Amino acid sequence: MKKKTIGLIVLFISLILAAPLSAKGPGAGKNSKSLEALTAEEIVHITYMREEEKLARDVYLTLYELYQAPIFSNISESEQRHMDALKRLIDRYGIEDPVKDDAVGVFTNQDFASLYEELVEKGKAGYCNALQVGIDIEILDIEDIETALPDIEAQNVNRVLNNLLNGSYNHLNAFNSQYVLAGCQ
Repeated sequence: MKKKTIGLIVLFISLILAAPLSAKGPGAGKNSKSLEALTAEEIVHITYMREEEKLARDVYLTLYELYQAPIFSNISESEQRHMDALKRLIDRYGIEDPVKDDAVGVFTNQDFASLYEELVEKGKAGYCNALQVGIDIEILDIEDIETALPDIEAQNVNRVLNNLLNGSYNHLNAFNSQYVLAGCQ
């Protein structure tokens, strides 16, 4: 009888201790909340921005190869972090990732593929042109994020896009500073 009672007590304690652990699934934890359903517009903005951040990264990597200027290397790393932030959203919400091939210059959206070629050609014309390409890309990013933000209801998506927006403003300032320092006018 004593062994049976001890066994039941151990089983009861085990179930109590295991219950909170079994309730934790992927993404569960002290900071997790149930995910808000995304609107179709939010999904479009997330996937579009993922490829647009890849465009920036790829152009900057290509321009770095041409000019070995640290600004292109540094900002391409930042653009990779932007891509990664969007990828985390894509994974969290089970959205299809538009970046099927992470190779430089390869895009699902053919408009980005064409724009990549156009921007690289412009950047090849000289260092000042390459810096102007950086300015142009960051202005495009800022405009697209500012266009998307009014459509974003999900708080975590809004936070990611606002972080990207702040990053793009910082990148724009960096390119503008280098443009002036290089004597480009």
